[in-house]
Amino acid sequence: MNLNATLFAQMIVFFVLWWVVARFVWPPLVKALDERSSKIADGLAAAERGKEALALASNEAEQELNKARQEGVQRVAEAEKRAQMSADEIRANAQAEAARIISQAQQDAAQQVTRAREVLRAEVALLAVKGAEQILRREVDAKAHGQLLDQLKAEL
Repeated sequence: MNLNATLFAQMIVFFVLWWVVARFVWPPLVKALDERSSKIADGLAAAERGKEALALASNEAEQELNKARQEGVQRVAEAEKRAQMSADEIRANAQAEAARIISQAQQDAAQQVTRAREVLRAEVALLAVKGAEQILRREVDAKAHGQLLDQLKAEL
């Protein structure tokens, strides 16, 4: 055998093999690699979109939480304000009622004082009439009159 013929035969076999691989094996292999590459790229893109969606959802949740906290603080403040207003109103009503009761008690006391004065005047007038009656029944005597007046003073 000749070295050149062997080398030439090997070159022909190599080119035929290369043509078969390039024509039938390489395209499906490249296609499979491209598909796998695109799947990996799609998966990475989906993961990135998921991260962005998670970050967005996290921000929205934080905003909603802050909003709920602010609303809660506002409601508590309003409730405290209403409670203070109710307490002030109750206090004002109690003070008005106390003033009314005091006024009524003062009026009652004034009426009782007036009645007591009227009763006292009636008794004094009655005693004065009794004293004058006793003086007029007895004889006119300064000593006797003095004793009667002293007795009248003691009765008053």
